[in-house]
Amino acid sequence: MALRRRSYHHGNLREALIEAAIYLIEKTGPHSFSLSEAARRAGVSAAAPYRHFKGRDDLLEEVARLGFIEFGKALSKAYGEGGPTPLDAIQRVGSSYLKFAEEHQGYYMAMFESGIAITRNSTLYQVYEDAFSVLIKVTQELVDAAPPETRPPVSMIANHIWAMSHGVVELFARSKQSAITQFSASDILSSGVLIYLNGLGLLNGTSPERG
Repeated sequence: MALRRRSYHHGNLREALIEAAIYLIEKTGPHSFSLSEAARRAGVSAAAPYRHFKGRDDLLEEVARLGFIEFGKALSKAYGEGGPTPLDAIQRVGSSYLKFAEEHQGYYMAMFESGIAITRNSTLYQVYEDAFSVLIKVTQELVDAAPPETRPPVSMIANHIWAMSHGVVELFARSKQSAITQFSASDILSSGVLIYLNGLGLLNGTSPERG
């Protein structure tokens, strides 16, 4: 993400610090950057960030909050596009997850790898829930298409697919492990989701149209 240098005197200090934090997270990880480094990159004094943020963790939580907003938009867009079946939709959402992690690494690391306590920040938790609700919706469609007696809990499936997506990102999409496998991260996730859903009896050789 290219950083546009700004200054407090132009009224953009908050945005400049966020952009600086994203840059530093991408370069050194979410645990290594400091508030003073963000201030230096934004071209302001070490004391200036405290006009907008209580400390480093406060800035990190704001980066994560903005990341979840963009993440939710990306998943929602994927959910609403393309093929007509619930399985098509869930595969698109998974692909969107991987694409977001690749294209917005600073956001992704702040969201999932920084150690911030999402549930302790109500605003942050709400945008997290908004993003997760997309996966809940597409999973609900898939479960609703199955016979009532075979329907597993929607939230369980959604959490499993979320965890599977995150695991693929960590092991294959942004890791050196990707160099020792012949399969792409997208193929690994797609096949893993298919195997998982088939094991739950949610496919059964049919792909009903979405309602």
